[in-house]
Amino acid sequence: MEVHHARAFLAVAEELHFGRAAQRVNLTQSALTPAGEALVPVAEDLVHAAERAGEAVRGAVAGETGRVRLGFASASAIRPVARLAREVQSRAPGLRLELESAHFSPQGLERVLEGELDLCLGRWDYVPPAVDALVLAQERLVVALPPGHRLRGAATVALADLAEDRWITIPGGPASALGARLPALAQAAGFVPRIVQQAPDSWSQVVLVDAGVGLALTVDSVRENIRGEAVGWAELEDAGPPLDVQLIWRAGRGDPAVARVVAIAAALFGDDGQDDDDGQDGPERPR
Repeated sequence: MEVHHARAFLAVAEELHFGRAAQRVNLTQSALTPAGEALVPVAEDLVHAAERAGEAVRGAVAGETGRVRLGFASASAIRPVARLAREVQSRAPGLRLELESAHFSPQGLERVLEGELDLCLGRWDYVPPAVDALVLAQERLVVALPPGHRLRGAATVALADLAEDRWITIPGGPASALGARLPALAQAAGFVPRIVQQAPDSWSQVVLVDAGVGLALTVDSVRENIRGEAVGWAELEDAGPPLDVQLIWRAGRGDPAVARVVAIAAALFGDDGQDDDDGQDGPERPR
């Protein structure tokens, strides 16, 4: 039984009159046997299933349903990711936003390019042409100082004054905007940083600073989200321009669900706070 046949059958069953039923569905009159009563529930299920399928397709095309996988690097991204997740739930409750943490910027970029993530939140000085990016925020560099450090308590520090200190870093390297800052700024200040340990993430990095292993160059969002018991925080005087926090996705993919999340992010973090009505086309992507 096809859907249009099921609709005609139900029209007959509801009207119990062939002429009126035929007028309802624009069909010629046809016979209905008593055995057809047993088919009423089956026809109803078929029609309802077709209606649900149509609604699902319309929702997917409009970017109101579907799955979007978002990667981020844990501690420093907790607040923006939480805000975005709440806004997606409010504006597009049919979308399922799947969060995957512990993705540092280089790994997140690679997974977006490979199609394993739909979106990633991170910091990059450069993204390839195959990736579109939306700047959500800017962050300042800060130094986490261990207990007992001679400059602990200072509001600002110069990197040159830390040339003899030991440093704790996190994974990333040159492909990460944050990872590239310490060697570049240290070179400009005339020294090579003495790295004594690499922590697996920002949480562990702050714990190691708190334990007195060394100090760390990080961003103000880490300071806001992680509080070491005895860690001191100081702004870096010669930090250069702030770091862009970017949301990236594969260019030209054309996924309505991804476009909808990008539009919501642009409205939530953008200057004008205005959302696109249809959510299909994001704003201009700054690079």
